[in-house]
Amino acid sequence: MARALPFDAAMHDTRFLDRREFTVDAVLAMLSGVVILVTESACGGSGSSSPMSPAPLPQTGGTSDNVGQISNNHGHSAVVTAAQLLAGNQVQLDIRGTASHTHSITLTHDDLGRVSGGATVATVSTTTNGHDHTVTFNPTTSPGTGY
Repeated sequence: MARALPFDAAMHDTRFLDRREFTVDAVLAMLSGVVILVTESACGGSGSSSPMSPAPLPQTGGTSDNVGQISNNHGHSAVVTAAQLLAGNQVQLDIRGTASHTHSITLTHDDLGRVSGGATVATVSTTTNGHDHTVTFNPTTSPGTGY
């Protein structure tokens, strides 16, 4: 049969935490099962592969990311991820890329279905700095240069 300790004996074995100590202990407990991978490219390095790099996620149903072709491009990038294509919900993409300004495009549920099916889908971006761009997914021609 278990023996109960007197109140005073139990109190001597108890550790009281202030708010900061509690927060630190709680965060450490949450992170105890988390692996954080920092690669050289994440810190601005050469981008060489590490033997510990995670394997790419498997693609479901043959769907993969789809990169749009951007007219008069000067550093913009438009990518619809495989997850966005599979979800099929309307998306708004920021196509800033490495440009000094941003534009956005909206792809509807129907647009995403056509992109996913391999059809050519073109949409015009918002206007910024007096210009816009046409973004084409699954283009039938090669990209141009310009702007």
